[in-house]
Amino acid sequence: MKKNITIMHHIARYVTALAVAAAACTGTDTAQARSWTADNGNGTFTNPILYDEFSDPDIIRVGDKFYLAGTTMHTVPGPVLLESDDLVNWRFLSYCTDRLDFGPKFSLQNGNIYGQGFWAPCLRYHDGTFYVLSNINGVGTQVFAATDPAGPWRRVPTEIGIHDSSLLFDDDGRVYAVYGYNEVHMLELEPDLSRAVEGSDRVVVPAGNTMGEGHHFYKIDGKYYIVSANYSPVGRMTCARADSPYGPYETVTISAMETFGELNHAGVDGIGQRESLPGKGAPFTLHPAKGNYHGATPLHQGGLVSLPDGTWWGFSMIDFHSVGRTFCISPVTWHDGWPYFGLPRNLGRTPRTWDKPVQGHTPCAPYVRSDSFDGPALNPIWQWNHNPDTRHAGLHRGRLRIDAGRAENFLHARNTLTQRVIGPESEATVELYLGGMRDGDEAGIALLNVPFATLGVVCDGKRHIVRRYTQADNTTTDLDTLPAGTKKIYLRAAGTFDRDVANFYYSTDGHTFTPTGADILLPYQLLTFQGTRYALYSFRDRDGKGGYAEFDNFTLREPLADRSANLPLGRTIILENKADGSRAWANPHGMLHSAAPGSPAYDSDRTRFRVLDRGRGRVALQCVADGSFLSVLGAGLSADVRLTPDERGEASQFVWQDLLRADCMLMSAVTQRYIAIAPGTGAPYSADSPGCRPDRLDGSVFKFTTTD
Repeated sequence: MKKNITIMHHIARYVTALAVAAAACTGTDTAQARSWTADNGNGTFTNPILYDEFSDPDIIRVGDKFYLAGTTMHTVPGPVLLESDDLVNWRFLSYCTDRLDFGPKFSLQNGNIYGQGFWAPCLRYHDGTFYVLSNINGVGTQVFAATDPAGPWRRVPTEIGIHDSSLLFDDDGRVYAVYGYNEVHMLELEPDLSRAVEGSDRVVVPAGNTMGEGHHFYKIDGKYYIVSANYSPVGRMTCARADSPYGPYETVTISAMETFGELNHAGVDGIGQRESLPGKGAPFTLHPAKGNYHGATPLHQGGLVSLPDGTWWGFSMIDFHSVGRTFCISPVTWHDGWPYFGLPRNLGRTPRTWDKPVQGHTPCAPYVRSDSFDGPALNPIWQWNHNPDTRHAGLHRGRLRIDAGRAENFLHARNTLTQRVIGPESEATVELYLGGMRDGDEAGIALLNVPFATLGVVCDGKRHIVRRYTQADNTTTDLDTLPAGTKKIYLRAAGTFDRDVANFYYSTDGHTFTPTGADILLPYQLLTFQGTRYALYSFRDRDGKGGYAEFDNFTLREPLADRSANLPLGRTIILENKADGSRAWANPHGMLHSAAPGSPAYDSDRTRFRVLDRGRGRVALQCVADGSFLSVLGAGLSADVRLTPDERGEASQFVWQDLLRADCMLMSAVTQRYIAIAPGTGAPYSADSPGCRPDRLDGSVFKFTTTD
């Protein structure tokens, strides 16, 4: 039979993982052009650190290396571990296990585990051993251990049954775990993590004290800290503090309102976490992003990590549209013994662009996302949708081959190979070979979501029909009948994922691609509980022996990954305020004001500024008309944003905040807040805005254009 993915292939994956990760990290310009990296190459970074889904992050530092674990749910292998030298540039390291051996549902047989599987892993290091603790709903807590985080990992027998939990190996040798939502529990574990100590489970933070879920537990300078996510009424991060593991605890909010100017994601009503899957014809009610309503979007569910120099950083996730939940980092300011996310003059808010925690490391993308399928194993970016049947899917003579097994629809099809979409925009193209397909087979590329969408080829007798299906409206569209003798077709899925839309294209020559219809809305929902995924599939919806599909040369392109032009150093720019369309104007009275469209000042040289590089993402803005410099004096209140005849050190420096597509904000180096107007008031600019609204229309966000 065909060459299958076997245990030896999985071993090869681990052996080659570091080499693949190294290939993703070669060369600053090359890496940025190929795939998103948060490293700006000038000593700063821009959140999100990863622009593809990385839910429920947990980070530890061991020596001078950082390690990151995250949720993988129903996909395998998992859970995933990454490694970094600076918290910004990450390399794939390993997965804990290749299979979810907990019953037939984990292999899409007699049910499914969409949105279940490995949740919210806790990553810890103790006495020479790395531990990953993660819950599987309906199965219980799973613990994996390894002396090397690159593997191999072994499963540790345990009788623990707690979720969204966090471990603490205390100085006296005792081991504690915290868990629960709203009502927070603490229990002690046996040193080998096999079970809880009898009678040790107690409530340490009663309900009603603003604590949530997704806890991260630490001991810092003799005190115990629990950081958790709270969703009542909207996403934020809270912290509890005590002098002993069992309290009493006091609580504060340490991060709130930070959306980075991103709207709430599009959604689908009436679908929650449930085992049954909606089939063809199922009703879907889709809604677009809900304006400034925060929901669960703001930074949430994260924790703390210390650096070798004694500084602290926070990490968390943010709901980023159809991409899913992405991973971000925040500088931490300790104030009155509390670890607030943010800078000293703007507690609770996280800059989108800021200084890297550790300087001097090369920009690096964590994965090679394209795959020729020529290697001994799949690139580590790939994960299967549920456990695959390795007798019917694998690498075969330089291609990926998937047999067409019987399935009700795409969501029920086994052996579907997936990888996370990457934002803000990306485009996946794959070659599909038709020679092995039989009557009734369907194979192609899909956007794995609920509702899902597929673009495939259906074998109907001797005909090969190009067909698009969208589950949202249960629409099947036959696009083309391929000429007899056609051996392969090129299929493409392309999305603007930070705006929740995508579309399909196809080509018979690999050069001219035909669009397939209206854009597809990609909601975020709780059934798969993941962002959208690119997927390669093959199945048949009828009985009888099927054939197989072969895929080759999966290529992924990211049009916005190269952000080198997003900071217009040395250029002359106009700053248009997105709130009212006015231009930032160097008022002759010596303050920064607004010039309304149609006013005499609107097209004057006093609305043109040269962007001067001051290093590490800092810029000075010089008025073209008279050579004066934008400077923040006093506390940055209204009329404190002045035009001075010369530079005034930090007062004349601003940290450029890249919001993509020529949107930006200007953070004052003095106030650590943003230049903004109060729309509709006629007041001049101030430097005291804590951050922007999701719709970016609060007066703190500009659209810049270059004039030279």
